[in-house]
Amino acid sequence: MAVTNHPLASSAAMEMLADGGNAADATVAALFTLTVVEPMMVGIFGGGCAVIRAADGAEAVIDGLCTAPARAAPDAFTPVSDEWPDYMETVGRENRVGPRSIAVPGNLRAWCETLDRFGRLSLERVIQPAIRHAERGFPITPYLANCIAEHADDLRLDREIAALFLPGGKPLAAGELLVQSDYARTLRQIAEEGPETLYSGALGRKTAEGLREVGSFLAFEDLAGYRTKHRDPVRGSYRGYDLVGPPPPCSGGVHVVQMLNLLEAFDVRSSGFGTTQTLHLMIEAIKIAASDRRAATADPDFVDVPVDRLLSKQYGDRRRPEIDPARANAFEPQVLVNESANTTHVTVADGEGNIVTSTQTINSLFGARMVIPGTGIIPNNYMYLFDPHPGNALSLEPGKRITSGISAFIASRNGRPVFALGLPGAHRIPSCVFQAIVNLIDHGMTLQQAVEAPRVFTQGQVVEIEQGIAADVRAELAALGHDVVDVAHVAGGMCAIAFEENMMEGAACWRADGTPMGMSGGYAREGVSFWPDPTRRRAPVAE
Repeated sequence: MAVTNHPLASSAAMEMLADGGNAADATVAALFTLTVVEPMMVGIFGGGCAVIRAADGAEAVIDGLCTAPARAAPDAFTPVSDEWPDYMETVGRENRVGPRSIAVPGNLRAWCETLDRFGRLSLERVIQPAIRHAERGFPITPYLANCIAEHADDLRLDREIAALFLPGGKPLAAGELLVQSDYARTLRQIAEEGPETLYSGALGRKTAEGLREVGSFLAFEDLAGYRTKHRDPVRGSYRGYDLVGPPPPCSGGVHVVQMLNLLEAFDVRSSGFGTTQTLHLMIEAIKIAASDRRAATADPDFVDVPVDRLLSKQYGDRRRPEIDPARANAFEPQVLVNESANTTHVTVADGEGNIVTSTQTINSLFGARMVIPGTGIIPNNYMYLFDPHPGNALSLEPGKRITSGISAFIASRNGRPVFALGLPGAHRIPSCVFQAIVNLIDHGMTLQQAVEAPRVFTQGQVVEIEQGIAADVRAELAALGHDVVDVAHVAGGMCAIAFEENMMEGAACWRADGTPMGMSGGYAREGVSFWPDPTRRRAPVAE
C-alpha cells in the first residue's frame, strides 16, 4: 500500500513494489517522482524526516533537515521589526525569496541513505519514474495550476523558473503539459553518479558556483560537509496504543504525545466528535503544547531540549488542571510561526512488514522561487525559519538545523502496527495528527473518515475551525471565549495506512491530490506452469 499526494507518485511506489522492491524502495521512488509532479512542494534541494519501522520491528528516524551555511552569521539579515506580525521579516525579503534564503539541502543524501540501509533496489532503478515524467511531461493538476497562479508575481522575478511555469508570461493552466528537460538531465546524472555528485562532485560544484554568482551564502564546502542524523524516535502511549514519532529538531513527535497525555484523562469518546465539549478540550490541549513548543523546536546540538519532561505522563498531569472545561484560557504562546504549510508526505507499507512514513519539503511554495541555472533544481528557502534576531533559541547560526513541525507517526498495539500517518502543514501538523489519532482511537472512525474529518487549530490567539464544523458549535466555542475564525482547510493532505490481520487500508484526503494505491495477489505458486504436459510420467506413489 502506498499513499502520496499525487497519483503518479503513488504509481511510482507501486511500480517498485511490483518489481520486487520493498517499502523503502517505494518511498524513495515516490519522493523523486514528487519532485517532478509536485515541484512546488518538494525537491532534492530540500529537507525532511522519515520514521521507519523495519519488518523485524526495529525503528529508526532519518533526519535530512536542512542546515544553515557556514557563511550565514546570526546577523546576516536585517529584521524589519522587533514586534509581531513582522518579527520574522527582513529587508528585501532576503530570508524567504531568492538566493540568500537557501539552506544546505539534506533530502538527496537522506533518501539515498534510506535506500542503502533499508531498500533492495538500486538508485538507478527507483529514479526512473521521475526521469520519465520530467522528460515526457505530465498534465498539470488544478492544484498545481492554482499554486502557480497565486505566486506568479514572485515566479516572474527569476528567468529560469518563469520559463518553466509562466511560458510566454502566462501561468500554466490545468491540463497543460509540464516538461522539465534540465531537471531530467540532473536526475540522470544522479542515477549514474550517485548522491555524491551533488555533495562532493560535479553537480555540487556547478550548483554552488551558480548560487555564489547570485549572492547565496551556500558554498561547495557546505554541501561537502553535510551529514544526515540517524536518530531514535520519541515514544509515547495513548489508551493502550504505543506511538513513535520524530524527535527534535522536529517538534511534532514531542507535542503530539504531550497533547494526548493532556487529553487522556477526559472521556472524549462519550462527549463525541465535533461537539463543543470535545473541541474545547482539544483546543486547550493544543494551546498548552503551543506554549511549550519553543522549548522543543530548536536543534538539540545547539539548545538543551527537555524532551523527557515534555513526554512524561507526570507533566501532563501537572498541566491538565490548567484546562477549565467552562471557558477558554490564555496560555502564553512563545512560538515562531514562519514554517510553511507547503510540504508533502508519503506513507508506504509492504507485505513483509516494513513501514515508512516520511514528510519532505522545500519549505515555502516553490521554495526560494528560483531555479539553479542549467539544473532544473528548485532550491529550498529554509533560511526563512531562523529567527533573524541574534541571541535566541531559533536564531541563525552556522551549521544549525532548521526546526520543523513534522509529525510522521506509527502506532502499535501489543507489538503489532495499527496505523501509520502524516501530512504537510508546518506548525499545524502536530495538531492535525493529534486529532486524527483521537478520531481513530476515541471516536472509532474509519481511516477515511479520520483523515478527512474537519480540523481545528490554534497557537493561543485565534482558533481556526474548518467549515465542516457545525455553525452552532462554532458559536458555542466563541461563547466560551475562543476567538473563532472560519477557514476552508487546516493544513494539507493526510496520507495514512491502517493494518488489521493480513489486510492494509490506505486513505488520503481532499486537501491535496492525495492518492492511495494498493497491490495484492502476486506471483504463481512455485512449480505452476500454464499448461501441464500430460505425457510427463508421474513419479510412482509409495505404498
